[in-house]
Amino acid sequence: MSQMTRQSRPDFVWLLEDLVDRVPHARIALLLSGDGLAMAAHGAEPDLVDKLAAVASGIHGLARTAGIEVADDGGVRQVIAELATTTLFVTTAAAGTRLLVIAGRDADPGVLGYEMAALGKRVGTHVSTPARTPAQSAG
Repeated sequence: MSQMTRQSRPDFVWLLEDLVDRVPHARIALLLSGDGLAMAAHGAEPDLVDKLAAVASGIHGLARTAGIEVADDGGVRQVIAELATTTLFVTTAAAGTRLLVIAGRDADPGVLGYEMAALGKRVGTHVSTPARTPAQSAG
């Protein structure tokens, strides 16, 4: 598939594929809406995508609540969970979306965090909603 064709796909899967292909040890990537629904996924079957979307949404929500409780503004930049053989990364992307990446334990968190932030910026140019303007009165 040509690069132009991949970039014209509106489902963002090509961005996730690119991240997983370029970052060593990355295996699964999901882009989630602000309410926790998977918008795009790469590397996982549909049933697992739904479960991981729920996990990412829950982890993000818990981190946000913790931030509010410790007098922070509740904004979440990144949450990392180190499991036995896997590392789970959840970041806030543009326009209220979230990005989940699952990688092997040997993944470099600095490299992955950088790449996830860059992907979030790329996504933001496509999912942001322009500010609403008040309706003009007729007369």
